[in-house]
Parts: sequence; C-alpha cells; structure tokens
Amino acid sequence: MSRIGKKPVELPSGVTASVSGQTVEVKGPKGARTFKATDDIAISVEDNVITVTPRGKSKRARQQWGMSRTMIANLVTGVTNGFKRELEINGVGYRAQMQGNTLKLNLGLSHDVDFTAPDGVTVTAPKQTEIVVEGIDEQLVGQVAANIRAWRAPEPYKGKGIKYKDEYIFRKEGKKK
Repeated sequence: MSRIGKKPVELPSGVTASVSGQTVEVKGPKGARTFKATDDIAISVEDNVITVTPRGKSKRARQQWGMSRTMIANLVTGVTNGFKRELEINGVGYRAQMQGNTLKLNLGLSHDVDFTAPDGVTVTAPKQTEIVVEGIDEQLVGQVAANIRAWRAPEPYKGKGIKYKDEYIFRKEGKKK
C-alpha cells in the first residue's frame, strides 16, 4: 500500500480543482496547471479534497498511485505558493546581473554567458553573487536552475562555481610536496 497515495490532497482557500477524465486542472492565485494521469488510477474531488485511488492491484497501479498524488500536490503548491531555487556564485570575478529578461553571467570564460529564462519562470539576481529562480512548475524551475548551474558547476578544491544555496561541496585537499 502506498503511504503517500493514501493521504488526500487538501485544497486551500482560493484554489479550485476540476477533473475531466484523467486530466486534473488546478487554478489558483498564481495561475493554472494541469496533469494527465494514467488509466491505472482514479481521481475524485469532493469538499475541497482531491483523492487518488488505484484501479487495480497491479504493481504499475500502485506505483502510479503515489506518484500521481505527489504530482497533484505539487500542482496545488505551485498555484498557491510557487517554487523557488536559490543559487550562489563563488569565485573571484564571477558575477551575475540582469539586463531586461536576460541573465548575464561572468564565469571566467572567454565570453559572457547570456541566459534567457523560458516562459513561466522568472530569474532574478538580487546580488551579484546570488540568482533566484521562481515559478509555478517545480520541474521547470529545477531544470532552469540546473541549466544555469551547468555553466560552471562547483569544483571540489576551491569551491568555485555556481552551487545551490543549500548544497554542500565536499572539499578535497590539494597536492602535497
């Protein structure tokens, strides 16, 4: 039995959900999101609560049960609070700044990196060494943050590069004489 799938998803005030077939649409103050579930599960909405149940006893139905419940919970979180990833830049001369909708990164490369955020995601640079990625789609926010981090991933000797704010960089000792 899925422990995650058993828990119902409660809808906060100001959020509405509708189910048509296997598609769940959630609307809230930050926008609207949809999720299409597989045929292995049944979704129902009653009294501001979304319930997910498996349609059979197969392994796939039980796998989809917990995953679908989590995806629906992420839709609700996204349209109410949104998602946020914070990145930190470490290194001499490394910095970030916004120019319109474009993030300009100076990362010690022979050229500056211009990064344009996709629709549905806002990228800001409150300080020269901080980048904040926000949006209502958790997967898209995480992917944009990973794409920015990929330009200069942190290295283990000095810790230079772009890292997540809560990430720990395992440091290595350098060469010895």
